[in-house]
Amino acid sequence: MADKAAKKQNFFVRTGKGAAKFLRDVKGEIKKVVWPTPKSVFKNTGVVLATIIVMGLFIFCLDTVFINLLKLVMDVSQ
Repeated sequence: MADKAAKKQNFFVRTGKGAAKFLRDVKGEIKKVVWPTPKSVFKNTGVVLATIIVMGLFIFCLDTVFINLLKLVMDVSQ
C-alpha cells in the first residue's frame, strides 16, 4: 500500500511534467516548419491585395447595376 501511495504524484507535479512535455513537443514542431522567404511573403501579399481590389471593383459594379435596375423598376411602377 505504501508503494502505491509513493507512485502517485500530486496534481502540480503531473501538471508540470505535462506542460514541460507539451512545450518540448511545440519546440520540435516549430523546428519542422518551413518558413517562407521575405521575397515570397511580399509577392503573396501583392497577390492578395490585387485580388481584394479586383473583387471590390466587381462587387461595386454589380451593386451599381442592381441599384440602377431597381431605380428603373421603381420609376416604371409610378
